[in-house]
Amino acid sequence: MSTSFSLVSVFFSSFIFLFVCRKLAKKVGLVDKPNERKLHVGQVPLIGGIAIYLATMFNICLVVDVDSSAMLYMICSTVLIVLGVLDDRFDLSFKTRLMVQTVISLAMILIGYKSLYYLGFITGDEALVLPTFISYVVTILAVIGAINAFNMVDGIDGLLGGLASVTFAALGYMFYVAGHIELAQFCLLFMVAMLPYIMLNLGFPFGRRFKVFMGDAGSMFIGFTVIWLLIEASQDQQEAVIRPVTALWFIGLPLMDMVCIMSRRIKKGQSPFKPDREHLHHICQRVGMSPRMSLLVICLIATLMAAVGVWAEYLEISETVMFVTFLLVFALYYLAISYVWRITAFMHRWFKFTRPT
Repeated sequence: MSTSFSLVSVFFSSFIFLFVCRKLAKKVGLVDKPNERKLHVGQVPLIGGIAIYLATMFNICLVVDVDSSAMLYMICSTVLIVLGVLDDRFDLSFKTRLMVQTVISLAMILIGYKSLYYLGFITGDEALVLPTFISYVVTILAVIGAINAFNMVDGIDGLLGGLASVTFAALGYMFYVAGHIELAQFCLLFMVAMLPYIMLNLGFPFGRRFKVFMGDAGSMFIGFTVIWLLIEASQDQQEAVIRPVTALWFIGLPLMDMVCIMSRRIKKGQSPFKPDREHLHHICQRVGMSPRMSLLVICLIATLMAAVGVWAEYLEISETVMFVTFLLVFALYYLAISYVWRITAFMHRWFKFTRPT
């Protein structure tokens, strides 16, 4: 099957699954209701992720030779989709979610032989290779972290789809340059599968009446797919598509937002998984940005970070320099978020831009 035909197929199948699933969602109560944290109007179907999953799996079977690795990915994705649907419908405890995510991580390691054991030359002239047990622990933390990082950024219309598209675009480009055409096509396929969801989520072209949300099923599926591809791209010491440190730049913004928000919750004596309205997208809106402007600004920052990763790969910038620079950016981000209200008060006082509502 040609690439163009597969892209058309995944786009329209994703659209069809969205409309089919939204009718079923309302019948079974798989909807998001407004509350003190969720300020949308009416009950919105939580089926974006389900439609993307169905369209992706359907077209994988048509386009890709399903080997044992692809089969494991599909099985793990299915488990996460089921977990996410149950969480969206019945609000499962975070302990249940973590337990299943840990099992998924172990399946990747023990069955798929995919783990984060090679960290590259981030500490100098000698490659950092983790002992087996430590690599297992790091892999489990990385999978859980990626899944929850993308789950936590899903707070305003279009944001999860936008940030995921940035990551898939960067990965797809690097796969293409390295000659891994099938993986590059998969990244493109996934981006196109998300496009109908992004359109309906933003109210285009049918307005708010047909609005849908991603749901935890979708955010977990996307986060898992991202970490699967990052491991695939970075853990072959002989023919790595990207160096391990570059992966940090490709998911930098979701990762930094998750770490900052969880550390603030812990400082307050709260559960790190307790939901609140202190994410970057919430802060952007409080300082006066509209939801669409917040979406644009955050996606531009994520694009800039991914571009830095691609540029550093192209110029073969030292991995140590890339790692230290990432830590500096992380530290600046953490300080900016920690003192965001003082910074915005100063900006309101001296630059007179729109005041927060």
